[in-house]
Amino acid sequence: MKLSKLWIVVILNIIFADILSIIIELENGNTLHIIGEDVKITMAFAALVINIPISMIYFSSMLSSNLNRMLNLISAVLTIAFVIGGGSWMPHYIVCSTIEVIVLLIIIWTTIKR
Repeated sequence: MKLSKLWIVVILNIIFADILSIIIELENGNTLHIIGEDVKITMAFAALVINIPISMIYFSSMLSSNLNRMLNLISAVLTIAFVIGGGSWMPHYIVCSTIEVIVLLIIIWTTIKR
């Protein structure tokens, strides 16, 4: 249950960082700048990547010990790469992403300790 709760903290921070980024862009009168030429493909990739931590909320409490360990380690590393690689230098994002990475490192540590 501990790992599931940690994954919930990660996904909530990801969601709120994105919501706050959208609010800031809309408040500034900007349109959203999305990397890549095809927005639909970029959003499909984002949906795929964001479903890693979402899925881990369930899987981290339901899978066998060995499979759980492997999936948590792989998912945490991939999510750290996603958070850092897709980040920005806006203050709210730095706060949220720092919390996300710390919690993901706790997930890795907890998984290795077991």
